[in-house]
Amino acid sequence: MESNNKAWYVLHTYSGYENKVKENIDLRKESMEMEENIFRVMVPEETVRESAEGNTKEKVQKKFPGYVLVEMIMSDEAWFIVRNTPGVTGFVGSHGAGSKPAPLLDEEIAYILGDIDAPREHIELDAEIGDVVEITDGAFSGLEGKIESIDPDAQKVKVLIEMFGRETVAELEFHQISH
Repeated sequence: MESNNKAWYVLHTYSGYENKVKENIDLRKESMEMEENIFRVMVPEETVRESAEGNTKEKVQKKFPGYVLVEMIMSDEAWFIVRNTPGVTGFVGSHGAGSKPAPLLDEEIAYILGDIDAPREHIELDAEIGDVVEITDGAFSGLEGKIESIDPDAQKVKVLIEMFGRETVAELEFHQISH
């Protein structure tokens, strides 16, 4: 089953070896002249805030430990090169015995890559203007505020919060608050 379409695939790797696998695939695609079949290799990461003893630190961590994404055209040769890269334990979605894996759907890769146009779950907000809500995600997490406006189409609210003795408006997405 050869495909001439470029698509994203998920590799399972030994945990902690994600960056090494990315480096190895990049080196192998060049040394084996596979740049026409193997394109981008990614280890998705995110920045998280950790609070401990009153100190907040930001740290970068892997979104999917033990997994690497590879954009490629699924040819027998490209599959063999990627599959036999040191640290790769297999393709996710492959059923063994040399079968080729299923690629990620466009919506899935858009979400993983942080594409703002990626489809999101529609949330019904059970609150109205004037209600007090708790902010559960983002820079204002842990604060409470009063809803000033609601935009159901954009899935956003404007919440009036108090910071440093002053009122300020924070624009938040529905998933960032709880009522």
